[in-house]
Amino acid sequence: SHLHKITSMSFFSFGQSAEIDVVLTDAETRKKAEHKTEDGKKDKYFLFYDGETVAGKVNVTLKNPGKRLEHQGIKIEFVGQIELYYDRGNHHEFVSLVKDLARPGELTQSQTFDFEFTHVEKPYESYTGQNVKLRYFLRATVSRRLNDISKEMDIVVHTLSTYPELNSSIKMEVGIEDCLHIEFEYNKSKYHLKDVIVGKIYFLLVRIKIKHMEIDIIKRETTGTGPSVYHENDTIAKYEIMDGAPVRGESIPIRLFLAGYEMTPTMRDINKKFSVRYYLNLVLIDEEERRYFKQQEITLWRKGDVVRKSMSSQATIGAQRFEGSVSSESALEKAAREDSA
Repeated sequence: SHLHKITSMSFFSFGQSAEIDVVLTDAETRKKAEHKTEDGKKDKYFLFYDGETVAGKVNVTLKNPGKRLEHQGIKIEFVGQIELYYDRGNHHEFVSLVKDLARPGELTQSQTFDFEFTHVEKPYESYTGQNVKLRYFLRATVSRRLNDISKEMDIVVHTLSTYPELNSSIKMEVGIEDCLHIEFEYNKSKYHLKDVIVGKIYFLLVRIKIKHMEIDIIKRETTGTGPSVYHENDTIAKYEIMDGAPVRGESIPIRLFLAGYEMTPTMRDINKKFSVRYYLNLVLIDEEERRYFKQQEITLWRKGDVVRKSMSSQATIGAQRFEGSVSSESALEKAAREDSA
């Protein structure tokens, strides 16, 4: 009877009668980027930038070659969406493009359809966080009366920026009256993801016994609005400046290499849904285990020169569309400039 069950099922063909596959045109040459999925695993995905065309083929393969496949149309979508984990069913789409590949009818054999989304706007960076996920994907669908057949393919988007040379240093004095007075200085307030934070700490007055001192990089993810705002703080790096007591007049140098840490560009109020900000936190601990700290926000950005080789001319054309968007255009121009240099 077990055998009988299987045959009767395929007779009604509730199983998928076709398979869909999405293949990018430049799959051989396009760069891939590592990206964390929700379960914390890392995977490699095709990497795109704002303004680049997304093109390829949708292959619809019939499982039973002799059998026709009736459908209500075949389409492909390009979607950019934000999903807040505490609001699971709700996807906020900020990009949604559709191309119809075939009108309602039937397929008598396996078929391939070409698609092209020209110079697609991809305004935000792909991001997987503690409470929120921003993703881009292609979804091909064969619409059917009972059950659609569809296939999704995720891609990763990186946003590029070029920051003006005007990048003021951060200088701050911090003290506890009559017992501690220090001054610290970081060379810049904006750092690219492969940058080095160079700084100095001066001890002007030391009357408490400091036994340990460190700089932490803190990542703060903020989701939601109004009364339901969630903050998620994550210590990305701990850099020990000093073990033991400093003396008055001492100055301690800092060199903190960012390339070794997993960080994203600073994201401010993305689609009014979330933010990701980074802070340098100077922490002092005295012999009584009291902690003193001073926090300072820094801006992180992704430098455009990594893309020299893969930056296509079409992306530059695409950027012309966003005259108003300084970051996409200047990044692309810079990439092109550095390419010709």
